[in-house]
Amino acid sequence: MRDDPTTGPDLAPAIDLDRYLEWIGFGGTVRHDLATLAELQQLHMTAVPFENLDIVDGHGVTVDALANVAKVVEQGRGGWCFELNSAFALLLEALGFRVLRLGAAVLLDGPTRVIDHLALEVQVDRPYLVDVGFGDSFTNPIDLNAAGPQDGGNGMYELIGSPQGTTLTRHDATGVPEAHYRFKRVAHTMEQFEHASELLQADPDKHWRTKPFATRLLDRGPDRVTLTGDRLKVVRDGVTTETPIASNEWDTTLDAWFGMRRRA
Repeated sequence: MRDDPTTGPDLAPAIDLDRYLEWIGFGGTVRHDLATLAELQQLHMTAVPFENLDIVDGHGVTVDALANVAKVVEQGRGGWCFELNSAFALLLEALGFRVLRLGAAVLLDGPTRVIDHLALEVQVDRPYLVDVGFGDSFTNPIDLNAAGPQDGGNGMYELIGSPQGTTLTRHDATGVPEAHYRFKRVAHTMEQFEHASELLQADPDKHWRTKPFATRLLDRGPDRVTLTGDRLKVVRDGVTTETPIASNEWDTTLDAWFGMRRRA
């Protein structure tokens, strides 16, 4: 149930809110508080996989947010950051949350200034970093105004500021922060991500084109299931189980764990 269904941007009426909320399994009352935002993030990461199958299969993907909502809700699919965070942003805005689309530079492979990731800043009582399109990442909103480590739901995270922007880090087993991505709190339009999306899809050396995968939370996390090219990994209660998957088992495994089928 929505407490204020009339708020949100001009695009919001084009979204079937009740269907979207039903798809991710939200059945409560939407309140503009941290608890509701966290629940929406976790439910979305449970119901909507982070996956790259349309890119691997050569169908291509778009930064058009309305098309991405349709892909999630009508086609029962997932996607990467430009798809999932753009769709989730429209859902949040239609529910009355104030959202900024942030451009980020992914640092997992080392320093870079290339903006190749979409993350979200969502205002509740204060601003929070939210991301449903970065794979095995934080499942609780991260307080953008807080100093020091924060519980991200699947580990401890910390925001570290610098003249180049704010870096999201995750603490390793020894407590050392490892950089995930860096961003500035500047609003972007989805059109500004189109070039990055096209480049990443076209680059034959990137894993987006060559290594099919799908991953999602189990029961709002931190448990997770991940299907890669030749194996299924399931994490439950801190125990990881890996099962080899033959090529002729891949599609049936995808359907069994993700309820998805690849486009022909």
